[in-house]
Amino acid sequence: MHSKENIQPDDEIKLHWLLLGELFTWIGASFIWPLTSVYLNKRLHVSLAMIGIVLLFNCLANMLGSFIAGWAYDHFNPYYLIIAGAGLDALVLFGMAANHTWPIYWVWMTLTGLLGGWNGALINSIATSIKSKPGRYVFNTIYFAQNLGVVLGTLIVGYIYDYSVTILFIIAASLFVIVSINAVINYRPIIKFHLERKAQQNKDSKNKATPMPAANLNLTIGFFTTLAVIWLMYMNWESNLSVYMVSLGIPFHLYSLLWTINAGIIVIVQAFLSRFPNTFKNLFHQVVFGVTMFAISFVTLIFAKDYAHFVFSMVTLTLGESTAMPAMPAYVNDLSPVDSKGKYQGLTISTSAVGRAFGPLFGGLVIDKFGYINFFIVAAVGIFMMLAIIVPLHMRLRGKLKIFR
Repeated sequence: MHSKENIQPDDEIKLHWLLLGELFTWIGASFIWPLTSVYLNKRLHVSLAMIGIVLLFNCLANMLGSFIAGWAYDHFNPYYLIIAGAGLDALVLFGMAANHTWPIYWVWMTLTGLLGGWNGALINSIATSIKSKPGRYVFNTIYFAQNLGVVLGTLIVGYIYDYSVTILFIIAASLFVIVSINAVINYRPIIKFHLERKAQQNKDSKNKATPMPAANLNLTIGFFTTLAVIWLMYMNWESNLSVYMVSLGIPFHLYSLLWTINAGIIVIVQAFLSRFPNTFKNLFHQVVFGVTMFAISFVTLIFAKDYAHFVFSMVTLTLGESTAMPAMPAYVNDLSPVDSKGKYQGLTISTSAVGRAFGPLFGGLVIDKFGYINFFIVAAVGIFMMLAIIVPLHMRLRGKLKIFR
């Protein structure tokens, strides 16, 4: 389908247009998720328990959307799928602007979760079609664009929220209109890629999908499990850690500042990895480094009693996030046959969504029963166990792995 690497084929979306779409998507998304709990609780007087259910529906819908979109990418023209996803997201956000009362807000949040998963899986799947640049570089730059969007979105949202929630939703919807227009104009090469891909599938396998080799599938399942466990623990940084820090006498605004630090470090690390893509010998080394940093971050939390220690823990966590999170979908891309890349990119996001959905509940149950310190121990041990599984697994399978470019 493609010839030489680093030459832009006419059936390949230019990476900078894909990154522009991701940037505006994540700025828009970052207008919504930070304010949900505060808005529902403080302005609509919804209980924290009910807010937890709203967020659970959002995450489960995200998982469903990403799974369906990954499957759809392999069977239908992704050009129209991504336009439909971005356009519907804009309509939902305009709906939120028109009516953001309870309980309709719950419906909107579920739909934004579904469409967020849909669009995320499609973007990752479309990224697998870019062959003129190394897969590691492509996924690193996509992760960079996502987190730059989070930095910009979370910096802006606080100021607009104090002025008008309605305007906030209108701006978010307008950003998705821009994403849709960008897709309509600049994503057309994926039509040709899709037609070539289907023709090749028909020629090679008589309409039967190429199965993923057993070794590839086993390692991929190892990555999926690792992602689910990491997100199961990580989500407690976004939920239960704020309560813990405030109980230690640390002001809430300093907890919020940790997320600005998080996003800023991710942008810096991704810029560095994009400039020096061979910093790690291979993708698996990058995965191992990132997962190790995740585990160590929870070890450091055991001893964190003042703000400086929480900053150190967040820096450690962010080093793990900025290396492991883009490396795993990039490796899954390499392990996936051409005609099922969308399916496995969708599953990558779906398994992450499982961890995000149940993380706060899991952490809350452990903390209520055994306390914060014991939860940090459980989190660290759980993530280290994933290393103890995937490292020997990779060593046993690496000679049998088949790479699909």
